[in-house]
Amino acid sequence: MDRFLVKRALGGLVGKREQEHTGGGPTELRETEEGTRKRLRRETPGHGGDLSGLRWRHIRSEGLDCDYTVLFGKAEADEIFHELEQEVEYFTGALAKVQVFGKWHSVPRKQATYGDTGLTYTFSGLTLSPKPWIQVLERVRDRVSLVTGQTFNFVLVNRYKDGRDHIGEHRDDERELAPGSPIASVSFGACRDFFFRHKDSRGRNPARNVEVVRLQLAHGSLLMMNPPTNSHWYHSLPVRKKILAPRVNLTFRKILPTRK
Repeated sequence: MDRFLVKRALGGLVGKREQEHTGGGPTELRETEEGTRKRLRRETPGHGGDLSGLRWRHIRSEGLDCDYTVLFGKAEADEIFHELEQEVEYFTGALAKVQVFGKWHSVPRKQATYGDTGLTYTFSGLTLSPKPWIQVLERVRDRVSLVTGQTFNFVLVNRYKDGRDHIGEHRDDERELAPGSPIASVSFGACRDFFFRHKDSRGRNPARNVEVVRLQLAHGSLLMMNPPTNSHWYHSLPVRKKILAPRVNLTFRKILPTRK
């Protein structure tokens, strides 16, 4: 079985321990995700709630290790989403382009970076210095650190205006990332499909047939991508033309200080 799903709380994660194994295919996984997402929305506390009530889902496959929960109740998630829409300053001009196979293209989403001073981050042919933290991003960062025990000094913000905005298959494996550190992905706004594809299963003639892992990332949710996930799996947010509402995604990272 190439992909199975376990619900549990790992060391450092605040919440309840549960376990579930499933051998179903992608459709079954999607249905299971949807049902649990609805239950998590009912159970997850809002602003000031008891974080020990969080329920974690542990998603595993060959070299894939992720943890998923709905971290913010709807009222608080709505509040944070509104603040992000009002306060985040996105790239414009040359910084709003991406290099693919040596050619520059407009990014099919809006992007911004925030973080500690003295850091730089290189991806898609761009080397960026983050803007200073703003309060709403610190609020989310600190909540993630509280429930995971992990610290982060940088965040990449991606805004998708609707389902036509997307991001192609990629790995977050840039050299600036601290070795062995996870990446925390927090989503606000429209629920979107999120795919993991094993590196050996890509292309027209893949070396192996490893099953794609499909998730749905809900409003206020947290997905922890733990090592060695980004060494073996590509992830993407595909086009979904029927989605008309915006989504803002925050990926918190721990990156190494710039060498002088």
